[in-house]
Amino acid sequence: EVQLVESGGGLVQAGGSLRLSCAASGFTFDDFAIAWFRQAPGKEREGISSISVSDGMTVYADSVKGRFTISSDNAKNMVYLQMNSLKPEDTAVYYCTAVTAWAPGVIHPWDEYEYWGQGTQVTVSS
Repeated sequence: EVQLVESGGGLVQAGGSLRLSCAASGFTFDDFAIAWFRQAPGKEREGISSISVSDGMTVYADSVKGRFTISSDNAKNMVYLQMNSLKPEDTAVYYCTAVTAWAPGVIHPWDEYEYWGQGTQVTVSS
């Protein structure tokens, strides 16, 4: 059974940091690209970062570039999202997701991703 389990969300003040974790199981980790999406109330789901597990290639949305860093620990089947300089507009539910067919340097539309975690809430207070 494929599982993606996010953790690490919480409440933080603006300017603070959080690290989200995504634990993957039930599939061959190296065959996938793992992405982080987020969705705020009343807004569309936004792809913010992706990593190709096999070669470590990363990509970021402009909204988080320079503040967020995605990484993977292939030995542990884990993907992380280090979030620094958080802003109130970063408040959302954050999802970890996986896709087998991906283009390098691209965050695909959310409906092309095959597996999703349950999400973790991130709230940034002003």
